[in-house]
Amino acid sequence: MIDLEAHRARVLAAAAQLPPVELPLTDALGLVLAEPIATRWPVPLFDNSAMDGYAVRGADATEGAVLRVVADVPAGSADDPDLGPGEAARIMTGAPVPSAADAVVPLEATAEGTEVRATPPAQITVTAEPKPGAHIRREGEDARAGTEVVAAGTRLGARDLSSIASAGHDRVRVVPAARVAIISTGSELVPPGATPQRGQIPESNSVLLAGCVREAGAEVASVHIVPDDDDALRAVVEGLDVDVVILSGGASVGSFDVVKSVLGELPDVRFDKVAMQPGKPQGFGTLPGGALAFCLPGNPVSVAVSFEMFVRPALLQLAGVAQIDRPRVTRRALAAWKTPVGRAQVLPVVLEGNGVRPSARGGSGSHLVASLGRAEAYALIPADVERVEEGDDVIVMELT
Repeated sequence: MIDLEAHRARVLAAAAQLPPVELPLTDALGLVLAEPIATRWPVPLFDNSAMDGYAVRGADATEGAVLRVVADVPAGSADDPDLGPGEAARIMTGAPVPSAADAVVPLEATAEGTEVRATPPAQITVTAEPKPGAHIRREGEDARAGTEVVAAGTRLGARDLSSIASAGHDRVRVVPAARVAIISTGSELVPPGATPQRGQIPESNSVLLAGCVREAGAEVASVHIVPDDDDALRAVVEGLDVDVVILSGGASVGSFDVVKSVLGELPDVRFDKVAMQPGKPQGFGTLPGGALAFCLPGNPVSVAVSFEMFVRPALLQLAGVAQIDRPRVTRRALAAWKTPVGRAQVLPVVLEGNGVRPSARGGSGSHLVASLGRAEAYALIPADVERVEEGDDVIVMELT
């Protein structure tokens, strides 16, 4: 057997970052920025009002002063009205401040009050004298032209996209999400809504893997359910044009292990026994077209664990994400459980306060799929630990 970290290292060594592509800003959410973004113009673009009110010359706007309203400047207006002594212009939030003004008097600082009318009043009475520059957002106050606003390597969230749009860009160069094909193998599989006959089981691995792939930010390009037939599987694999193929089932030493039979023929795909529980039978390599192939066990808990330990980090690395591992913390075991001799254990657990307990009453069986949905984390138990006792500290990889 090879140890878990050795297999993971082999996977990550093959998962080279995908080449950047240019996309519309609206399609870039969740992707990693390949090049830094700088502002094309100052932000804000021009001096603008921070309040609904009146643009004034500060020297005229003393408390009690009566000013004539000679212009109206709504947001989006290109007007730059001149203001003479004793004059003001009504102005709305975001509108450009007239060049002749050096302060804004808010509506509530006038005797006329906060009611906004269709047309401005003929005059206003100032009830609170503004400070110099009051309520004016200055050009370039947030960022000067040419200022970097989003760094390369940033995984773009909604606020990043807003910053990029404000900087004057509608397209970005990003690392694309990996395109993934999912293949679930087994002649015993029937659709989840069907009634299984003797020897049949509902197919759930493709549902699990598709959800995990999307949660990791990758794209599910296709899903295939294939019986234990070499020719059928070979036809599906040869017809794929993706970055990653994830196969479940048929990777062990059974007589009908179709994945090992078909992909084992390829020079760059290798099958190993990994010193872990669950998930000992693993296959990994590169298909002739360049796609990474993950050959996972068939039991659903093994699939979930294998995805977390090997596939998810690879998908994130392909997409240029810097932090490919989930947070790990130390928690206390709230129950005792067995561990496999000489194998690292990755056990689905639930969180209770600062403690954890197995999510399945039956312990660590890879077939215990009904309890998998309760799991909130995986307890990571080293291979040299013979048993976890209640009260022991354990390392936990949290899923939320």
